[in-house]
Amino acid sequence: MSAIFDSLLSGGFSLGMYLACLAGAGLCGLIAACLERAAGDSSRSFRISLVVLPMVVCTVILMVNGSVGTGIAVAGAFSLVRFRSVAGKAREIAVIFLVMTAGLSCGAGYVVIALVFTVLVSLVMLVLSRLSFGEKKLYELHITVPETLQFAGAFDDLFDRYTNSHALTKTRTSNMGSLYRLSYTLELKDPAAIQAFLNELRCRNGNLDILLSEKQEGDEVL
Repeated sequence: MSAIFDSLLSGGFSLGMYLACLAGAGLCGLIAACLERAAGDSSRSFRISLVVLPMVVCTVILMVNGSVGTGIAVAGAFSLVRFRSVAGKAREIAVIFLVMTAGLSCGAGYVVIALVFTVLVSLVMLVLSRLSFGEKKLYELHITVPETLQFAGAFDDLFDRYTNSHALTKTRTSNMGSLYRLSYTLELKDPAAIQAFLNELRCRNGNLDILLSEKQEGDEVL
């Protein structure tokens, strides 16, 4: 039983071994791409990249096998990818590390370990996403108040009643300084009570503009 976890390259390197490792890496990438399609809203190009990336990593590792200096140079080249790409969501970066680890394992000949690892981690990520593990829905609140209103603490009792947490993130003036625009990030206790919350805010700010919107997940990058 333990023989299936031995490296395919222990018996020497050949074209058949290379193709087996490459196929294993591609299969791991395909599993990760299916995970992304089921759990997230990633683009088609990103899912294609997840399939190709472990195959590239596998080939590179096979080529530098046994050469420490070349391996260090390749690791440095991989680190440049972070500085050539835009910031991504934490889940997307975790999946990238997943397929790179699978590619490294396949490059070392441990195809079965790479497949088991990819399947297990993908299942864990999928289950956690379905269970909304760690989910915390945040909202952005923008309130316009007149300059005559002492806004420091003016809404604290409403925030205590309708929110679990709140923080003033931005303050700016408008209309030549006669108005203030306050921006808050908050977590609502009950999203169904939004209308009552806004009605009470309108009574405090003189019925000026109020904007409440859900904070986008894309703002939270790693």
